[in-house]
Amino acid sequence: MTSSAQAVPTANAMRRALRRARDGVALDATEAAVLLQARGDDLADLAASAARVRDAGLEAAGRPGVITYSKSVFIPLTRLCRDKCHYCTFVTVPGKLRREGHGMFMSPDEVLDVARRGAELGCKEALITLGDKPEDRWPEAREWLDAHGYDDTIAYVRAISIRILEETGLLPHLNPGVLSWTDFQRLKPVAPSMGMMLETTAERLWSEPGMPHYGSPDKEPAVRLRVLEDAGRSSVPFTSGLLIGIGESYEERVESLFALRRVARAYHGIQELIIQNFRAKPDTAMRGMPDADLDELVATVAVARHIMGPAGNLQAPPNLVDGEYARLIGAGIDDWGGVSPVTIDHVNPEKPWPRLDELAAQSAAAGFELRERLCAYPEFVQRGEPWMDPRLLPHVTALADPETGLAREDATVEGRPWQEPDEGYIAPVGRTDLHRTIDTEGRTGDRRDDFDEVYGDWDDLRERAKPGMVPERIDTDVRAALSQAADDPTKLTDDEALALLHADGPALDALCRTADDLRRETVGDDVTYIVTRNINFTNVCYTGCRFCAFAQRRTDADAYTLSLDQVADRAQQAWDVGATEVCMQGGIHPDLPGTAYFDIARAVKERVPGMHVHAFSPMEVVNGASRTGLSIREWLTAAKEAGLDTIPGTAAEILDDEVRWILTKGKLPAATWVEVVETAHELGIRSSSTMMYGHVDQPRHWLGHLRLLADIQRKAEAKGVEGFTEFVTLPFIHTNAPVYLAGIARSGPSTRDNRAVTAMARVLLHPHIPNIQTSWVKLGTEGAAEMLRSGANDLGGTLMEETISRMAGSSYGSYRSIQDLIAIADEAGRPARVRTTTYGPVSEERSAAAHASDGHLPELLPVLGD
Repeated sequence: MTSSAQAVPTANAMRRALRRARDGVALDATEAAVLLQARGDDLADLAASAARVRDAGLEAAGRPGVITYSKSVFIPLTRLCRDKCHYCTFVTVPGKLRREGHGMFMSPDEVLDVARRGAELGCKEALITLGDKPEDRWPEAREWLDAHGYDDTIAYVRAISIRILEETGLLPHLNPGVLSWTDFQRLKPVAPSMGMMLETTAERLWSEPGMPHYGSPDKEPAVRLRVLEDAGRSSVPFTSGLLIGIGESYEERVESLFALRRVARAYHGIQELIIQNFRAKPDTAMRGMPDADLDELVATVAVARHIMGPAGNLQAPPNLVDGEYARLIGAGIDDWGGVSPVTIDHVNPEKPWPRLDELAAQSAAAGFELRERLCAYPEFVQRGEPWMDPRLLPHVTALADPETGLAREDATVEGRPWQEPDEGYIAPVGRTDLHRTIDTEGRTGDRRDDFDEVYGDWDDLRERAKPGMVPERIDTDVRAALSQAADDPTKLTDDEALALLHADGPALDALCRTADDLRRETVGDDVTYIVTRNINFTNVCYTGCRFCAFAQRRTDADAYTLSLDQVADRAQQAWDVGATEVCMQGGIHPDLPGTAYFDIARAVKERVPGMHVHAFSPMEVVNGASRTGLSIREWLTAAKEAGLDTIPGTAAEILDDEVRWILTKGKLPAATWVEVVETAHELGIRSSSTMMYGHVDQPRHWLGHLRLLADIQRKAEAKGVEGFTEFVTLPFIHTNAPVYLAGIARSGPSTRDNRAVTAMARVLLHPHIPNIQTSWVKLGTEGAAEMLRSGANDLGGTLMEETISRMAGSSYGSYRSIQDLIAIADEAGRPARVRTTTYGPVSEERSAAAHASDGHLPELLPVLGD
């Protein structure tokens, strides 16, 4: 059924909906569907109210009476695609490309020729459009990529974007179709903006034979919505929109608009919506379908304006409106999109772009001044980081008016270096003694005030977090579950495991005894610990983890970055007092190149060759790989060559995206965490594993997390490689966490939760992960001793300094001496033994050095004496 074939709404329904639109009342879905059918005087009424909403938004944005466009070149990087949309003439097949004398992809020379011609005429945007993952369908595409040294199409998009930036100065706007979260990390450093049309959320248009998107895997609505969300999580200014008239109903069209609004409000990353009208084309399956008429387009633009509100940016392609510019302006658009004086619209080649002087005249006739913008909208240009990657800022600022964020009329479009020099990238900045003064002086009194910008929409998060605020209870036969755990824990069902995760009172005591017996049987009575030093080399981070109080902006009083010499000095100090390991992690600093991690590992190994480098969380690995353009495997291989020995399995939080996207805005999804860890294991780089719990999670999430870790370890064992060294329980520290201060998370786990998680970690990970570590940093002496009686066998390390938990609000200090750790073991009635990172024995020389200093750094002795 097409939208034009549906029943006409009653006059009363139309009058009521129009009145609510005039009054500025938020429309519901039913009212919006009615208004999509407005025609004649009703449509004029609707358009007028929409225009008023648009005008209020332009006034608030500081550009009243301005309609924008982007002067661009259109670069169809490849017309091959794995999808089969029934209306598309952009996509072709390898044989036709060959007959026309084209390669499977445009060559770099062809791309740069177009870009240079655009730069000569003052264009500032290079719109790069291509089919989705053509190598998955066409062997010829894979052969071309292999022959030119690219792992996949995204790698070529990244490489060609860098050449455009460096050799022409144009700003790439990328439309490569469906992207993964990792793809966004790879492409964000090379493009100020990206885009992908949602088109529609109507599932039937994708799933049913004969429908326009049938046979096109990348057109599944849920997949495309996930892309929009990942763009927001990655702080990428993103263009999306609707293709109307392809068979969707009015209700489905409204559903699509509301879906776009939900994503825009949650992540603030949708920079504009394009409302594009279907135009039938010869030689397509939909050639006989009628075009979406102009009234339909005008009504959809007006309804979209009411739904998206004054802050939304709306665009209608000027070459598809049959010269009716005034009607679209009158319906609430504020942008004409990309217009090229050089290239055709390769998606709609039969529809030429209007001349810019004509577009300016038509806009002026409607009372608007036509102004040029960049591919990223002014709001995002002016926001800067994290929306603009630091590597792109010189390119963007060279073309942007600093006062308005629009394109600068007198800008010279010329190539500029993209890759900053690796040498001298890191220098001591800020409060670099925070590791010590966090315990003596505390934090500064200031707090960042950009929560909404960095973390997203709190109201949306509160709604999504409601089910997890209070753990649900489950009624199952706990006695039978306890019996199974004691008899053979590997045969526990999920229902039995959940029952035990909810255990309390005598049942919890029995569970902890069972876990403790299993611990004794598996690893013996020794409580192990390691003499180590934490080196958090920077706390500058723009990821947007909503639980993190460690992350700072460059300008925050507590922000710091260590130099390579300072990192090496700290490693040397640790070695001198008996350490066998340094654990190094840092914020995702926007200025750090991906090779910085190699330099940090190398600096430690060059200064202290015998030191074990335990460093770089999976999030840091992905950041490094994205910034260097390497695959995760290639990056880890290079890191290992630079001196990396093992990686911490942090950044895991809860390995369930339902929880992760409440806790974090831009952090890696669960599948990517797993990919990093499994790849590291295959390369001989072992890792720890962790779980942070007690926030918006529930016991079912704990169960899923632990099952997944056990499965990863089983896979490693099947491949004959060593995997996880240990599992570390990380109770959520709520005190300074934004997600708690916003009223979303609960105030950390209870003692019952800590005991149940520790005991069930022992039970569910048996026999695959034999070492269960508890955190004295988060639990203190008594709490850690209790966990040692509940299945744990390891206390972690002396640390010597610890910043992350202390800045979050932990009150148990940032270091422990060897005697302190032995005392915790004594409290649990067990002997203590020093270990290496991989739970091996420590040499007599290292052990003697550690005991001689008791694990104290000389610089901390006065503090420890206080």
